[in-house]
Amino acid sequence: MPKSFKKSCTTQPSISRYFGGLDSSRPQCGITPNRAQHQHSGTKAKLSSEDVGLPSKRVKLSMKGQQLLQDVDCAEETTSTLRQAGGGGRLCLSTLEKLKGFTCLAAEPPTSHNDPQDEIKSDGSSMPHQRERTNTSAPPEEEHEDEEQDIRQQDNSQPIATKPEFFMSKFAKSGGGGGGKMSVLSLASESSASSRRPKSTLTPLEQQVIQLKEQHKDAMLAVECGYKFRFFGEDAETAAKELNITCHLDHNFMTCSIPTHRLFVHVRRLVSQGHKVGVVKQTETSAIKSSGSNRNTLFTRRLSALYTKSTLVGEDVNPVARLEDGDEAGCADVSDPPEGFLLCISESWDKLKKQLTVGLVAVQPSTGDLLLDCFPDGPSRSELESRVLKINPVEILVPSDLSDQTHKLLLSISNASSQADDRVRIEKRDSAQFEFSAAVVTVVGFFGHAQEEDSRSLSSVASMESPVVCCLGPLIQYLQEFNLERVLRNESSFQRLSCESEGVTLNATTLRNLEILTNQTDGRVKGSLLWVLDHTRTAFGRRLMRKWVSRPLTDLHSISQRQEAVQEIMESDSLTLNSVRALLSHLPDLERGICSIYHKKSSTQEFYLVSSCLSRLGLELQSLLPAIRSQISSPLLRSLLLDTPDLLAPAHGFLKVLNEKSAKSGNKTELFSDLSGFPVLQERTTQIQKVLRKIQDHRKDVGLVLKAPGFDYTTVSGQEFLIEVKNSSSVVPHDWVKISSTKAVSRYRSPLLVDCYKKLQQLREQLLLDCQREWTNFLDQFGAHYHTMKRAIGHLATMDCLFSLTEVAKQGDYCRPEVCENKQQIMITNGRHPAIDLLMGEHNQYVPNHTKLQGDGRRTMIITGPNMGGKSSYIRQVALICIMAQIGSYVPASEARVGLLDAIYTRMGASDNIYKGRSTFMEELKEASEIIRQATERSLVILDELGRGTSTHDGIAIAYATLEYFIRDVKSLTLFVTHYPPLCELEQLHPEHVTNYHMAFLLNEPDVSNDTGDEEVQPEFITFLYQLTEGAAGRSYGLNVARLAGIPDPILHTSARKAHELESMVNARRKSKKLLSDLWSISDKPSLTKWLQSNS
Repeated sequence: MPKSFKKSCTTQPSISRYFGGLDSSRPQCGITPNRAQHQHSGTKAKLSSEDVGLPSKRVKLSMKGQQLLQDVDCAEETTSTLRQAGGGGRLCLSTLEKLKGFTCLAAEPPTSHNDPQDEIKSDGSSMPHQRERTNTSAPPEEEHEDEEQDIRQQDNSQPIATKPEFFMSKFAKSGGGGGGKMSVLSLASESSASSRRPKSTLTPLEQQVIQLKEQHKDAMLAVECGYKFRFFGEDAETAAKELNITCHLDHNFMTCSIPTHRLFVHVRRLVSQGHKVGVVKQTETSAIKSSGSNRNTLFTRRLSALYTKSTLVGEDVNPVARLEDGDEAGCADVSDPPEGFLLCISESWDKLKKQLTVGLVAVQPSTGDLLLDCFPDGPSRSELESRVLKINPVEILVPSDLSDQTHKLLLSISNASSQADDRVRIEKRDSAQFEFSAAVVTVVGFFGHAQEEDSRSLSSVASMESPVVCCLGPLIQYLQEFNLERVLRNESSFQRLSCESEGVTLNATTLRNLEILTNQTDGRVKGSLLWVLDHTRTAFGRRLMRKWVSRPLTDLHSISQRQEAVQEIMESDSLTLNSVRALLSHLPDLERGICSIYHKKSSTQEFYLVSSCLSRLGLELQSLLPAIRSQISSPLLRSLLLDTPDLLAPAHGFLKVLNEKSAKSGNKTELFSDLSGFPVLQERTTQIQKVLRKIQDHRKDVGLVLKAPGFDYTTVSGQEFLIEVKNSSSVVPHDWVKISSTKAVSRYRSPLLVDCYKKLQQLREQLLLDCQREWTNFLDQFGAHYHTMKRAIGHLATMDCLFSLTEVAKQGDYCRPEVCENKQQIMITNGRHPAIDLLMGEHNQYVPNHTKLQGDGRRTMIITGPNMGGKSSYIRQVALICIMAQIGSYVPASEARVGLLDAIYTRMGASDNIYKGRSTFMEELKEASEIIRQATERSLVILDELGRGTSTHDGIAIAYATLEYFIRDVKSLTLFVTHYPPLCELEQLHPEHVTNYHMAFLLNEPDVSNDTGDEEVQPEFITFLYQLTEGAAGRSYGLNVARLAGIPDPILHTSARKAHELESMVNARRKSKKLLSDLWSISDKPSLTKWLQSNS
C-alpha cells in the first residue's frame, strides 16, 4: 500500500472525530453541486464531511457518479471555526493548518487582487468519475521507485500556481486525424462558469507537462521521469485502457506509468491502435545538473521522437531481436512494425474541363521507397481506389477540405478491417499546406538547400505536375516533425506508379476478384497468388515479391531474363547457387536497418547487426566470384552476383572501427576500438583516467590512516570507492563522510574521494554525451553510402525472388510459358488454378482445362453451365496463369503460349457499397463502365454474370449489348460467364470470333413417384465433371445447389414443381409463337393444308 494512502487512512478518523465534536452552532459551509449534472441525474448528491475530507474517498464517490464539490464560499468561516475548535480539541494551530489539506474546507489561497480571470478553469475529464475507469485493470509492471525518488522529489516538491485563464480548449486537437484519438490533458476537477472555486496549484512537473502538451496537442506524450515514462490526464486514461495498466490520481492529474526498458513495447501497441505517440526525455543528468547553476530547478525535458503507424523508425521502437544469441527480452510481446506506406493525396478541380485531377506521393520511411502519380479520376474514384489498394498504406495524409467522394472512399478502405491495428490511420492537415503556392515554397526550401550528391535537383522537382507538388509540400512538413524528411532527397527512389511501360495494369477490382494479394474469405495471404509464389527467405525479398505480383512485366526482354534465371537455378547442379541461397537464410531486415541508420535513429546493436551481415555477405560473395564467372551463364544472375560484392565493400571499414562487445551491449563509452579518429572522446577519456589515477594513489594515504597497508576500495550497490571500516574501529577521521553502514561495518569517503568521485561522475556523464554526438556523426558517415547499400540489398532481394520462383517451378506439372510480343493470344493446355491446385494437394487432383483465345480468330468465350460447376474458378485460372507468365514464373499447365497483355479487367461477384451510396446493380454497372472505357485489344476482359442484379429482360439486354460491344469494337480477349441462354446466339452472329462453352456434368433423373404411388416432381441430382466442353448448356440446375446447401425437402419439392410449371408455360408460349410465325409465313393453300396436317 502506498505511503500516502496509509497516511490518509490513519488520519481520516482523527479528522472525523474532531469535526464531529464541533458545536452544532458553528458556521456552515455552503456547498453547491454542478447544476447541469444535478438536473440531468434528477437526484441530489449527498456528501458527508468524512467523504469529502479524504481525497481517496472523493475519488471513490466520483466513480459512483456522485457530484464533485464546485463552490466553497466559506474560507473565512472555516479558518475561524478551526481556530475555535483547536482549543477544545487540544490541537495546535499548526496541526490544524496541516489537517485542512485533507478536507474540502481548506481556505482559498490569498491573492493580491480579485480579478475573476485569475481563477483556474479546468475540465473534469481526468477525474476518476469518468465513464471508463481503468484502475481495476491489471497491475502495472515493476518500476524502480527508489531510483527515481530524487527526481520525483525535485519535480513535485514546490507547487506552483497555474497560469490564469487555463481553459482545456487549449489542448483540443486541431485538424483531427481520422485514425487516432484526441489526447487532452485535464485537471482532476470540474468547473462551472457561474461558480467560484479555490485556485488549483500545479507542481513544477505538471506545469512542464502542460507546456509540452500545448506544443503537441495531437499526440499522446510519454514523459520520462527517472526510470519510468509517465502519461498524464486523458493521455493516461487512454494509455491505461489500451495497455491494460493502472491509472490513478496523482496531485492534479490522472497518471499511469511504464518502465523505460518496456517503452518500445508500449509505444508500438499504442501506435498500432491508431494513436500518435510522443516520447519526452530528460536532457539533463543528475551529476551534470548538480554541478551547474540551476541545480535546484526542474529537469529539462523535450520531445525526442514522434511515432505513428508509418513512422516507426528508431531505437525506441525497433529493438534488435536477433543478435548471435537470438534472444532479446520483450521482443516476443509485440509483432513486427508495419511495412506500409505513408500516402499523401491532393485534389485539383479544373472548372473549364470539369475534370478532377488527383495527385499522390507515397513514402515508406522504414525502407526508403517512394512513389508518385498524377491522374484524372471520375466520381467513383476508381483510379484512386486502385492505387490505394495497390500501395496498401497504413497512414494517409489528406487536406481538411477533402471532397466527400474521396472521403467516403478512404473511410471505406480504413474501416474494411474489424481490427483497430489493421485500420488505415487518416491524418487531416490544414488545407492551406496543400495549396500550390505554399507547397512550392516548402519544396524549394527543402530541395534548394540539399547538398547530397544523389539529392533530387530543384529542376527535376519543378517538372512535376502541380498536384504532385501539392502533395510533396505537406509531406515534407509532416516528415520534418519526425525527423524523417531526409528520405525524400533520393532521386533514384522516385517511381511513377502508372507508367505504362513498367507493368500490366491491375486495378483494385482485379486485385480483389482474382485474389492476387489476399483471399476474399478472411483477407489473409493464404489462398492468394502471392501465397503460391512467395517462398522468399528475407523480409526485403518478401516486399519485392509483392511488387512483382501486383505489377507484372510488359517488357519481353525482362520476362525472358527472369525465365532464364529460374530455369538455370532449377536445372543447375552448381554448388555456387546453393551457397548463395544459404547466405540469404536467417538474415535480418537489412533494408529497414540501413534506412534506420540513414535517419540516424539506429542503436549500436542494430548497427552492428546490419553492418556485420553486410560485411559477411560481401566477403562470402567475393570468395565466390571465380565460380560465378565460370559456372553461371544467365545474364541476370551474373550481373546481380558480380556487382553486389563491390557495393557492399564500405561495410567492412565501419565494422572494423567498432568494439563488438560494447556494440552488442549498447555501451557507447567503449564503442570505438580506436579513438585516434575521435579527438574529443580521446581527451575526455584521458581526463577520466587522470581522476582514476588520483583516486588510486589516495589508497596509500587511507591505508596509513587505517594502518592497513593492503587496503583497497569497496563497491556496494553501485557505489564505488568506499572506505569500509569496522564499527569497533576508532581511527576514522572526523572529516570523513559516512555513506552507508551495517551492523558490522561502516563505509566512508574522505574529502578527497568526495571531490574526485563527484568530478568522475560528471566526466563520465559528459563522456556519454560526447559519445552520443560522435555516434550520430558516425551514422551520418555511413549514411553517405546509403544509396549504394540499398542497391546491393535490392540485388539480394531480386536473387531471393528468383529462388522463390524456382521453388514454384519445381512443383509438379509446371511448364515454362512462351510469351509472345506481337501476337494476341492465350493458348493453354491442361491449365490449373494455382492456388486451388495447391490447397487441394495430391489426393484431390484439380481437373485441368484447355483455353484457346486468339485475337485474329475466336477471341471470345461464352461460358454457361450449372451453378457450382467451376465456371468462376476457370476464368480466374486463365487470368492467374497470364499474370504468372508475365511475372517470369513457370505456370501450372502442360503447355502455355501467352501474348503480352497491357491490362486485366474483371467484373465478378455481387456486392453493394454503402459508403459510396451504391446498390448492388449500380456497383455492377460502375465496374462494367470502367472496363468499357479503359480496355484495349491487348487487354484480357473477364465478365462474370453481368446483368443479374436487375430484372431478367433488362439484365439480358445489358449483358447482350455489352458483350457485343467487346466483340465488335474493343476486340479484346474476353471470357464471359452467363446464365442467360439468349447470349449464346452471338456465336451464330459472330462465328469467327465467338465460341460457346459449358462446364460438363452428369444429370441423374429423379424418381417421379412417391410412396403413395402419386407422381411428384423432384429436383434433379447433378454430378459435376468440372470439364470445359464446347457448346451451350440449356439449364443452370440451381435446385441442385439448393439441395447441396441443405434446403429442406418440402421446399425443394415445391420449387421443383414450380420450376416444372414455369418451364412448361414458357415452352408452350414459345411453341405458340412458332406456330403463329409459321402460319403467318404461309401464302398458298397447299402449304396451309400441309401445316394443318403436321400440327393436328
